[in-house]
Amino acid sequence: MEKTLSIIKPDGVEKGIIGEVIKRFEGNGLRIKAMKMISLSQKEAEGFYYVHKERPFFKSLVEFMTSGPIVVMALEGENAIKKNRDLMGATDPKKADKGTIRNDFASSIERNIAHGSDSPESAGFEIPYFFSNIELVN
Repeated sequence: MEKTLSIIKPDGVEKGIIGEVIKRFEGNGLRIKAMKMISLSQKEAEGFYYVHKERPFFKSLVEFMTSGPIVVMALEGENAIKKNRDLMGATDPKKADKGTIRNDFASSIERNIAHGSDSPESAGFEIPYFFSNIELVN
């Protein structure tokens, strides 16, 4: 079974769609192995998104991710990474398929409701960034 990290970003929490997002994950065979609501500090957001440090959107991404609470989840299932990314849809909600989380709820490329690991390597960094082994349910 594959694991992936999912984040409901501040805009998703603000819109009150946490339950809807979780329902979509669970309805498509993804099981929650850990979940919590947190607020990121600037340093924590910069550490998480360090791979984008040189990108022009880094500063605004960090500002957005620290603007309100987020819900972080470790998900597990067959092809969990691809399944999560398919359910989220394209980063740009205008290009996301109908019925995806981003097409249904996101307002822009930056305020796009959700994050999901893009590879097993990313998941290997991202899950332990937010969860200790004791927090992950077997």
